[in-house]
Amino acid sequence: MGQFSKAVRLVRRARLGRNLIIFGSVAAAVIVPILAAAEPAPETDDYIFMESPKRAIILTGDTANAHREVMTVMYDTQELHFQDPGIPRFLLIDREGTAALGIGGAVEGVFSYDFRGSIDDGGFTTFEIPVPADKAERERMQGSANHSSLFIKFVKQTKLGPLVAYAESQFSGSANGYGFKVQQAYVSLGNVTVGKTRSSFVDATACMPTIDYQGPSGGTGGKPMMLRYRLLRPNGVSWAVSAEMPSVTGQYTDVYGMGVPVTASISPRVPDIPAFIQYGWDNGKSHVRFSAVFRDIAYRDLLSGKNRYEPGWGVQLSGVANATRYLTFYYQGLYGRGVGTWLNDLSGFGYDLVPTTDDPGKMRAPGSLGVLAGARVNLTKNLFISGGYSFCRLYDQGRLPDNTYKRGNYAIVNAFYAPIPDLLIGVEYIHGSRKNVDNEHAQANRLNAMLKYSF
Repeated sequence: MGQFSKAVRLVRRARLGRNLIIFGSVAAAVIVPILAAAEPAPETDDYIFMESPKRAIILTGDTANAHREVMTVMYDTQELHFQDPGIPRFLLIDREGTAALGIGGAVEGVFSYDFRGSIDDGGFTTFEIPVPADKAERERMQGSANHSSLFIKFVKQTKLGPLVAYAESQFSGSANGYGFKVQQAYVSLGNVTVGKTRSSFVDATACMPTIDYQGPSGGTGGKPMMLRYRLLRPNGVSWAVSAEMPSVTGQYTDVYGMGVPVTASISPRVPDIPAFIQYGWDNGKSHVRFSAVFRDIAYRDLLSGKNRYEPGWGVQLSGVANATRYLTFYYQGLYGRGVGTWLNDLSGFGYDLVPTTDDPGKMRAPGSLGVLAGARVNLTKNLFISGGYSFCRLYDQGRLPDNTYKRGNYAIVNAFYAPIPDLLIGVEYIHGSRKNVDNEHAQANRLNAMLKYSF
């Protein structure tokens, strides 16, 4: 019994010693950076130093020596879409202050209820509204957390300019909607970017805020692999040009009644070439952008046994106008041929190429139009409302059936409230309609509710 008591005392002493070591380590980890931050930044002729943002949780390094350009790039939000993850909450800085690693993300839950017409999709895609209306599915309830996200961002100051490595993922990549899926993964050095990121033909900030991740029918999207060169001038003018991996879908169907397919898709041969020029003012809060894209769309003519190429092009005017601290306007107008891959309502549905009316085996790039206009009103520091209207129009349907999509309309109003920092609550109403070539039409309505915490 005495030996047992002695063993117990030894264990308790060991636990006490271990706890003291852990407490001392934690205290040192907390106190030392605070004392270091309280000291003046060392003098140097090479760098300009700045303190890290108060929101950041510094895991290691000297916060007083953070290089200004590194922190500016790390916390730049001018190109972010409303639904993109924000600035990183966790920050690691090296001792020289010339490199930093940010880690962040968001946990987001969305519940939706469709009535007087429904869409069997988490995103409100007006293209998918059943026409004629499905009376058995006039109402539908859905819920998902698959747009929760994680991202890492590394920034380092180099002689060639800032180096940025960025990777972002969501949980929307499998059949059940919760597989890990890469959204963006790129490296940029100075003015050059290589990797998977938002297309240069997409103006992410020109769209009003939405809970609906699909976005307005006439809005644009897309994150292809690319090589981009971008230059920002001191007078607020910036421009970019990129070579991007094409994404082509077409109507490869037997519309001529020949009993066999007459066309087929083939691997792309030529990259898409989008470019833009932009003028910004009001410290980046407002801008106007003109964009253009040129593409050479490849397909196979099965009747002649030849590969054929159809030219595609598009032009777009978009921007944000920050009228006052309380009111912001958003706008976008796009027209082109063979640009369905960029339009929210047409992307992936086969409208980059359609059959011609009189020549089996040949296809053409149909015309399409996308328009959106919206506004945001800041009622208080933590509460704002927004809304807008958008439509998408497809032309040149050719020999496609009369039930082919012709136009989609999208109207939205929502409100967002942040009761505490980083926590966002939102409610939203969307009305959408679809009209076909034969003028048959149907509608759908959706209520969204969102709870999102960013870190």
